[in-house]
Amino acid sequence: MLAARTDWQNPALGACISSLGTRFYYHLRHSTGSKAKSVGLGKYSRHSRDVFRVRTRGALPIIESPGQPDAAASFESTKGIATMTTRSHPGTPRPLALAVQCLTLAGSLALAAAVQAKPVSWEDIAKDHLSTENVLQYGMGTNAQRWSPLAQVNESNVFKLTPAWSFSFGDEKQRGQESQAIVHDGVIYVTGSYSRVFALDAKTGKRLWSYSHRLPDDIRPCCDVVNRGAAIYGDKIYFGTLDARVVALNKDTGKVVWNKKFGDHGAGYTMTGAPTLVKDAKTGKVLLVHGSSGDEFGVVGKLFARDPDTGEEVWMRPFVEGHMGRLNGKDSTPTGDIKAPSWPDDPNHPTGKKEAWSQGGGAPWQSASFDPETNTIIVGAGNPAPWNGWERTSDGGDPKDYDSLYTSGQVGVDPSTGEVKWFYQHTPNDAWDFSGNNELVLFDYKDKNGKTVKATAHADRNGFFYVVDRKDGKLQNAFPFVDGITWASHIDLKTGRPVENEGQRPPKPEPGEKHGKSVEVSPPFLGGKNWNPMAYSQDTGLFYVPANHWKEDYWTEEVSYKKGSAYLGQGFRIKRMYDDHVGILRAMDPTTGKVAWEHKEKLPLWAGVLATKGNLVFTGTSDGYFKAFNAKTGDELWKFQTGSGVISPPITWEQDGEQYIGVTVGYGGAVPLWGGDMAVLTKPVAQGGSFWVFKLPEWEKKTAKR
Repeated sequence: MLAARTDWQNPALGACISSLGTRFYYHLRHSTGSKAKSVGLGKYSRHSRDVFRVRTRGALPIIESPGQPDAAASFESTKGIATMTTRSHPGTPRPLALAVQCLTLAGSLALAAAVQAKPVSWEDIAKDHLSTENVLQYGMGTNAQRWSPLAQVNESNVFKLTPAWSFSFGDEKQRGQESQAIVHDGVIYVTGSYSRVFALDAKTGKRLWSYSHRLPDDIRPCCDVVNRGAAIYGDKIYFGTLDARVVALNKDTGKVVWNKKFGDHGAGYTMTGAPTLVKDAKTGKVLLVHGSSGDEFGVVGKLFARDPDTGEEVWMRPFVEGHMGRLNGKDSTPTGDIKAPSWPDDPNHPTGKKEAWSQGGGAPWQSASFDPETNTIIVGAGNPAPWNGWERTSDGGDPKDYDSLYTSGQVGVDPSTGEVKWFYQHTPNDAWDFSGNNELVLFDYKDKNGKTVKATAHADRNGFFYVVDRKDGKLQNAFPFVDGITWASHIDLKTGRPVENEGQRPPKPEPGEKHGKSVEVSPPFLGGKNWNPMAYSQDTGLFYVPANHWKEDYWTEEVSYKKGSAYLGQGFRIKRMYDDHVGILRAMDPTTGKVAWEHKEKLPLWAGVLATKGNLVFTGTSDGYFKAFNAKTGDELWKFQTGSGVISPPITWEQDGEQYIGVTVGYGGAVPLWGGDMAVLTKPVAQGGSFWVFKLPEWEKKTAKR
């Protein structure tokens, strides 16, 4: 039994009570059987609002206004959330019945407010990697390790794993579903294609609310209409949209709190990555950090920090050298050298630089990691624009003289000002669209001298795995994680630069030709690994990398910038490398570069990975299987057919003493759109849109007790 007070600020309740008139009296009989007492209602008796008691959480009766007999609303208290749907219901109730209904409505609304989920604090987020009950950040912690200390589901019993429930995203809006869900206080928040969000009861899958962003017709997502997840803080969740907006929703109701536009979607700006929450150690402020997408359309990539309560921009940092940043609404400092010597000059251009500098790419479209020890945001910067490296080289010059900073690398950013603290470039003057956006996983290890190194780990699209000191961006180790790399022989650990193989940069077209000579390159632009995040096990010390073996034919084309059009300057065709597989899941030792084990898949791997203390590794496959492997040996221990391709990162959490594992399902993404022969290979895969949750069956717990 819960005591509550009527909320006269609620519109539905206010309308109900106002309809009773100014001096209507009704009798409320107490549940104990005591005599009725009179309570005055109406605008002359607001002082006499009373305290009452509610015994039920069930659905409430229909509330109608006598002046509007056709307007009806039904409220339901679901997990502490009041939802409303409208429907037609003729007739007008008598005043006494209406009064009782108003009172009942007030009770349910008060109850709903009383049991709403707690707000999310920074302390909650900072401990996300240790928590078992919630998943509050993309990457399952600010370190992005995707590691869980849960072990109820383990190598011995995972074969018993069964579906607990599944939820369909519905309607015709399917396509690629790449979202990592977040979980707080028994509620799952998962984004869907076409910029949608669903709030679901974590135990039953019941939809609590949903939000569908209204998109314009001229959006320009390069790689499907995907969304990779939301962020949560306070009483809000945050996500990006395909029309270059960041939207804050009330986490309990789904109502829009604020909506901020950050770029021109007609020019190619979009947002598909999940935002990140950080706390600046200098100012004590919590910031919402997000990037932008759109390199393939020739936009300048930008990283933003916002006030999570209002959405107002705190700072903006562009990732093309020489472009100006912002701080508190005013120009701050240029990124790097204002003269941008890593981009070629052109005295005939209005900017004094070649055209590409104005459209230079570098978009940080993946989620950032955060290192509270050094107070550093660490994020990947995307490929330069256009892809054609000769357009980013002086006429008659050498591409090695123009690195196209700050693209295709990882960036350490000061959360106070947005200034670049350090930068390490994976692919200077990237001519293959290798980008640098793949996740930056924060981990510690001991070097050969026994010294602890606080590092980032990064498996790049260019096929090399990088270990970088996260204090200063200095390279510690680099090694291949896929077979058949052709563009470079190795990474020089002294200089930090790749040692390129001759003839692997697609040559310029000959005079009078529109296309250059084709070159076979591996990995292709879809990468040895793409956006799909790897996991790190704190038990084994291994990284579990969802990789692919494939190659491509690459050739240059003439290109010039046109707003809203693809700005590539290269053509391509992706092909098989091996007959027996494309996808390959590899367990990698970051200190030696050795492969501990591997598992092959016929179709490309496009799903993320989860590692748990139960000695398990989970991932999904393009042909629809959700699988579990032994983390030490790589033995496949369990699989389940979900009905559509899995191209998302799984998560796990604990609720009421049970471990749950969840994954978003629905095939799409870049492979069917850009994959050449791989698009043909995956054509039979059915589309879908759903969220699946698994747990051990009830009989397993009873058996364990015996």
